[in-house]
Amino acid sequence: MDMDGSNGCPSTAAPRSRPLSIRTKPRAPSAEWTTEDSTADKEPVTPTARLMEDLYIVVTMGLGSPLNLPVFSAGIATQLTRYPRFQSIQVADGSKDGNRRWARVKVKVDDHIIVPALDPVAVEADADQVVEDYAASLVRLPMDASRPLWEFHFLDFPTSEASSTVVLLVHHSLGDGMSLMTLVFASARSVADPTRLPAMPKQPERTAAIYMPRPRSAGALAFLGWVWSYFVLAWNTMVDVAFFAATVLFLRDPKTSFSHSDDTVFNPRRRFVHLSLSLDDVKFIKNAINCTVNDVLVGATSAALSQYYFRKTGNTITEKICLRSVLPVNLRATTSLQKYVDLIESGKSGDVGWGNQLGYIILPFHVAMHDDPLVYVRKAKKTLDRKKRSLEMVFTCMISELFLKLFGMKQAGAFIFRRMFTNTSMLFSNVIGPAEPTEFCGHPITFIAPGLYGAPQALIVHYTSYCNTIKVTLSIDDEIFPDYSQLLDDFAVSFGHIKDVASGL
Repeated sequence: MDMDGSNGCPSTAAPRSRPLSIRTKPRAPSAEWTTEDSTADKEPVTPTARLMEDLYIVVTMGLGSPLNLPVFSAGIATQLTRYPRFQSIQVADGSKDGNRRWARVKVKVDDHIIVPALDPVAVEADADQVVEDYAASLVRLPMDASRPLWEFHFLDFPTSEASSTVVLLVHHSLGDGMSLMTLVFASARSVADPTRLPAMPKQPERTAAIYMPRPRSAGALAFLGWVWSYFVLAWNTMVDVAFFAATVLFLRDPKTSFSHSDDTVFNPRRRFVHLSLSLDDVKFIKNAINCTVNDVLVGATSAALSQYYFRKTGNTITEKICLRSVLPVNLRATTSLQKYVDLIESGKSGDVGWGNQLGYIILPFHVAMHDDPLVYVRKAKKTLDRKKRSLEMVFTCMISELFLKLFGMKQAGAFIFRRMFTNTSMLFSNVIGPAEPTEFCGHPITFIAPGLYGAPQALIVHYTSYCNTIKVTLSIDDEIFPDYSQLLDDFAVSFGHIKDVASGL
């Protein structure tokens, strides 16, 4: 697959009518580790982690070499001993409230490695489709809660993007995107120099008033502007929290072709498809119209959704609708990635902020047809600039945890978390990955494509950067989107239109 963004769409033939037949080959010799203290830890499962009860992360990684299972298995055993969550299970703490805590257990790497035996005829005919089908089958296979909830699935055959493929399945309670990316950075090595860690990406700066220093010598006008920014921050936060509460209680998106027909029934079927965009092209657009990378990605998403919606519905192009997404936001400091990796390297992984430290933003996507594709990016910039002047993500996290403590998991989890999802149309997220070619457990990585299942939305859009590429991953309900290959194409086409117009500025 081309990684320049112009021809980045993978082969997306129609889904198979039946699931793949999966058998397991004999595995490599077992590797095992035991923690220094295998007795139960006292650390409770956080309220946010408990809200992740039904969510799983599926990370597809392309490898630049054929699979060497003994080397990869040994790498897992060596590296993952440093991550407490990957050595722990959830157990009841014995309280009448039914709270849970993390308990350390003995871990056999062999129990977490799966090498399926797939139909060689299907692999020969369309290896990309086999990988897609296999990843989709994982959502129907239950995990054993008596072991830490993570698995590595190895597909040792070449595809259009990789010499072999590994699919990592992780329960979301073990960590959010920041936790998993910290794991990747601390466990990986630079391809150029295997003795050092991969280069860290530049983290975006936060620009809300509370992150800005007070002006000391710029005069009274600058001081008044600084005070005014706090009033704006407080007002925007109150408005956003009010809309969040309304979303949980009664405010929901209109029924569209992106919505489930019945939100009371969750369909476990899920497809994970992805394409590549050039990070250099994204930065070119960013510089051409003076915005951020996130502005470009959100704008391109609006353009793709618009193109798909109006083609599928045949509605008049003068129609305009607003689809809202749930955007999880990392609440850690922007410098925490480097800090956490340094702590792990120094043997202090217990001091790392593992787990889920997330707040939530309700992010609108405007679906409309515009003659100028750059309008999508400019609207996205206006929306995101407004969201940056709000503490919505902090207060939504506090509200969720408060209700969980007051009313318990069943009431709070079912009412707040699920209503937040069912009353919105999609979920949107992005993660910054390594800035240079990286090897993981002795194997070079060609791409990283994370996805999610367990949320009731029919569409989840995820962006991940790696080297000079951005992966767009769609996690989709293929009953709602039987033509998901066309939706994926719309992302590539829309981005191409935005780039072409930006080139003419």
